[in-house]
Amino acid sequence: IHIAGLVVSSYSWEHSHWAAQKSLADWLKQYNIPAVYGVDTRQLTKTLREHGTIVGRLEVDTGKDDFGRPASQDMFEDPNKRNLVAEVSTKEVIVYGKGQSPKIIAYDCGMKYNIIRYLVDTHKVQLTVVPFNYDLKSNPENVEWEGLFLSNGPGDPTMCADTIESIKYALELSPPRPIFGICLGSQLLSLAAGAKTYKLKYGNRGMNQPCVDLRTGRCYITPQNHGYAVDSDSLPPLWKPLFINANDQTNEGIIHTTKPFFSVQFHPEASGGPFDTAFLFQKFVGETLGETQPVVLQDGLSYKRKTYKKVILVGSGGLSIGQAGEFDYSGSQCIKALKEENIEVILINPNIATVQTSQEKDEVSPHADRVYFLPIKPEIVMDIVHKEKPDG
Repeated sequence: IHIAGLVVSSYSWEHSHWAAQKSLADWLKQYNIPAVYGVDTRQLTKTLREHGTIVGRLEVDTGKDDFGRPASQDMFEDPNKRNLVAEVSTKEVIVYGKGQSPKIIAYDCGMKYNIIRYLVDTHKVQLTVVPFNYDLKSNPENVEWEGLFLSNGPGDPTMCADTIESIKYALELSPPRPIFGICLGSQLLSLAAGAKTYKLKYGNRGMNQPCVDLRTGRCYITPQNHGYAVDSDSLPPLWKPLFINANDQTNEGIIHTTKPFFSVQFHPEASGGPFDTAFLFQKFVGETLGETQPVVLQDGLSYKRKTYKKVILVGSGGLSIGQAGEFDYSGSQCIKALKEENIEVILINPNIATVQTSQEKDEVSPHADRVYFLPIKPEIVMDIVHKEKPDG
């Protein structure tokens, strides 16, 4: 368990998932992780939304006199002031996939096991995982390497001074050797190149962060979990942003314009998905093997809009009172959107008492051009299709 504490609004004492081996409370007790419930988490979320990420403290009333005392700075521990990478990085050099090719060094700054599996099992590389402070220049273990991978990890990237120095050494090698960074690795590569990083107010977290590939304009859905970002304006010459976040326009990756160095702020190998950007691993491994890596282009046809003149809109099946609200709303909005494009709308809907079947026309709620009050059955729908001959 990687959290220091858990706060929830409510808690069920009877766990019922078929695969459960123990309750959440028992699991937390096993690892001595404190948790509380009965908290107004909505108000807590509003506070965080206003002030950004803040330090917190959990206290339990054990009957001592100091419970409920006024807060002071010495009561709070700021994890951003600790070198979290040093706490989670491996302490020894480990080789995976021995004998495979190409040979890649991976700096473990808190690396996920799925990265190892992805490189070793999927791409068949020999991966040598080294501690975050391994001196690449002196290379005391005499590790042979053809590519350098910089892993994800927690905390402030500026605390990884040893890692940054080794990256600087790798950047100056001639001929250049491919470098690929993920998450914290992207920030470390940026710092080694001469850019700056800063702490985000909230951080970007979750499995559905949209990122735009600046080479193609294509937007990918990506999983993320980071509180720091690269300042794109601070990138030195020959370095460019590779991805940007479509929500807040923060940097999501960098690339060197003439050498095989690049990084991304998200996780292309996320175990739970999405896997939209897994091709970046292939790009890195391919460059390490000396293979030419073409720019990944999207299908240009996606930008060509087909012209529709007549569309059949199929409503829901029979509904009872109380069920119709969301179906009626979505159908009405669909009609409105289609009419805004000057498309003739043919509606099939057996539910008479709905807004979408209304023939009272106005600009706010335009009605369909024709309505068939008929059951939603395949043979009936196909009969109408043959009669109306729609193109959508």
